[in-house]
Amino acid sequence: MYISLKISYIYFTKTILSRKHFAKHLTPKYRYFFTFAKTFFMKTLENSTIRLRSIETEDIDFLYQTENNIDLWEISNIVSPYSKHTLEKYIQNTQDIFSAKQVRFIIETTVEKKVVGMIDLFNYDPIHLRAEIGINIINNEKRKKFAENALIVLKEYCIHILRLTQVYCNISADNIASVNLFKKAGFKQTGKKEQWLNTSEGFKDVLFFQLIFD
Repeated sequence: MYISLKISYIYFTKTILSRKHFAKHLTPKYRYFFTFAKTFFMKTLENSTIRLRSIETEDIDFLYQTENNIDLWEISNIVSPYSKHTLEKYIQNTQDIFSAKQVRFIIETTVEKKVVGMIDLFNYDPIHLRAEIGINIINNEKRKKFAENALIVLKEYCIHILRLTQVYCNISADNIASVNLFKKAGFKQTGKKEQWLNTSEGFKDVLFFQLIFD
């Protein structure tokens, strides 16, 4: 069953959906099939270190703590805390990237299945086939290469499932750890937004990075 489903999925994405007209041909029937296939293959998004999986309702406490972390607000443009009710609705409504224009993955260890962070694709553009990346690792799980591995796995998802031509990110110029992370992952700095973020420490520049797939 797995093999036949995979063959059908590959045929669907490579013959029915061209890169240029990817979203145009997503009729309700094929949208349902593609969403099912996408969810099915999400379960295989892993390597020996981490696994990317869909966010579930049981992740609500982790999501609540992360989204209401004031230290992250200046990056995500949040100015007030989220309620659990709001986050529950978010979980229910953001699993289909074609309608929500974003998708969030929980990053968990492959063996222990311990949640160590999450990674987002947002600002998805089905015409120009690109999306923005955001990643957050729990403080006591940083510097363990979880972010590096998550980017490696997500890249495969972007290329083989979403068939994107590129991904990009915006990083505060003083966030040296993130700058080094994305450079190591193959991203190139192609721009700079001066005095872009209004923070408690004053205005900060933002660096723009792109990874264009060959």
